Amino acid sequence: MPARKTTRHRNPRNKDSARRYSSVVVDGYAQAPSRAMLRAVGYKDADFKKPAIGIASTWSNLTPCNMHIDKLAKAAAAAVDKAGGKSTTFGTITVSDGISNGTPGMRYSLVSREVIADSIETVSGAQGFDGVVAIGGCDKNIPGCMMALARLDRPAVFVYGGTIKPGKQRRDIISVFEAVGARAAGTISDKDLSEIERTAIPGPGSCGGMYTANTMASAIEALGMSLPNSSAQEAVSGHKLQDCRDAAKAVLQLVKADLRPSQILTRNAFENAITVAIALGGSTNVVLHLLAIAHTVGVPLELDDFTRIGKRVPVLADLRPSGKYAMSELIKIGGIQPLMKMLLNEGLLHGDCLTVSGKTLAQNLKSVKPYPKNQDIVRAFSNPIKPDSHLVILYGNLAPEGAVAKITGKEGLSFTGRARVFEGEENALQAILDGVVGEGDVVVIRQEGPKGGPGMREMLSPTSAIAGRGLAGKVALITDGRFSGGSRGFVVGHIAPEAAVGGPIGLIRDGDEITIDAVSREIRSNVSNAEFAERRKVWKAPAPYARRGVLAKYARSVSSASQGAITDAE
Repeated sequence: MPARKTTRHRNPRNKDSARRYSSVVVDGYAQAPSRAMLRAVGYKDADFKKPAIGIASTWSNLTPCNMHIDKLAKAAAAAVDKAGGKSTTFGTITVSDGISNGTPGMRYSLVSREVIADSIETVSGAQGFDGVVAIGGCDKNIPGCMMALARLDRPAVFVYGGTIKPGKQRRDIISVFEAVGARAAGTISDKDLSEIERTAIPGPGSCGGMYTANTMASAIEALGMSLPNSSAQEAVSGHKLQDCRDAAKAVLQLVKADLRPSQILTRNAFENAITVAIALGGSTNVVLHLLAIAHTVGVPLELDDFTRIGKRVPVLADLRPSGKYAMSELIKIGGIQPLMKMLLNEGLLHGDCLTVSGKTLAQNLKSVKPYPKNQDIVRAFSNPIKPDSHLVILYGNLAPEGAVAKITGKEGLSFTGRARVFEGEENALQAILDGVVGEGDVVVIRQEGPKGGPGMREMLSPTSAIAGRGLAGKVALITDGRFSGGSRGFVVGHIAPEAAVGGPIGLIRDGDEITIDAVSREIRSNVSNAEFAERRKVWKAPAPYARRGVLAKYARSVSSASQGAITDAE
């Protein structure tokens, strides 16, 4: 195993183990200017002798996922101060996938993961925080927070902002996306669409199925970086406020013990996270984000690890988008802790992994009670939804570096059809809404990869339109972009190499036969190697979408999706 790569800076001069970093900023007569600045923001004499704890808040009123996090940050900060630390709250950005999906703005979504990680690392490193509590509530600020904590390698706890309550008739944001397709098909009216739009999102919290936010929150709990049950609490609840207070106390204990993320984020911890994400039927984005977090902390993790683990881990939770139930309904029967105990008892989790509670995973689960006997949200091992993973890593002449499919088995296990090729999401969406795409088509959406997009947009609008038009299972969709956790159907994303760098997906033409086989884990075209070679001779790299600004910088530095779309690859 290679040495861990972090950006931490130890302070050998400091004898106060609880103030390894803050003492450099505030101790001694030479640091009087620093203390003067801090007095202006509320520091008192006694505060300079306390551990400095940063509260990284992703609050924003631009999305329901994060609109309440200011209250959670205040609760965490007050608890830090009460427990003997000195809190400082600071902010970072967020963007809303639900709002920007299907628009050019979605190009900024995955980019924001890097900006969030960079900003939390920057503030925490500059201010000399001894520990950090990071609170995230949306798809990219959750992994962004985790990447920052891994880089800093200072005592830290992640707090999930919590899930949203269900809308009317158990609706959520995916109900609205799929209603658009139904409206295009003429199966619902404008009035029906308006009513769904107005009743799907009742208030604060992350999207309510086992979509990306809830998947990543669950994976992080399994990683050991959040307290037990943090992933399975509603955003607006006393439990979530208490979670923030408990995290504040926990981070001070971690500071005292000098227990850091690099001691928690081990290879076995990542295997636990993959296992839990599979059992929950989680989002394909968990592949992208776990690869990125593992890279950040220096743990070797590859696409093939998802296949290896997936061969022995079943899908047990009947959760949306492919299943029936919402996260709030899983919370009512106990959240993910009973599921984790089931997995541990089956020998599918590494129980000796350390967690931010200061205990091992097995110790955290020791007193957890099983699910109620009459529930049907989480199935027994004897009756799984799928006996192995729904996250299927595919290879073949269309994806030499790999691709990620989300195949629950409900769509079937293989699909062969004729390619219908689109340059970019907008063209594909319009064709789907106009009825151009029909049964037996394999929709190919390219120029949406990490570099080509840039930013690897989610294809939620096209997949939802396909479902809304009644074509789920009858049409497949493949892309060098990615998918929302809310996407369902026969879909394959993360195809690498991407079209913009000359990958085979960029050489496909209308009418080519494409086969996707979840059993053999293969995605291939009937185009011969010789024909691909001829097409490559006339292929030209597309002009970049942006030549300046953050999108251009991202496109120049980002790696392949098969590596997690990281921006600091060597």
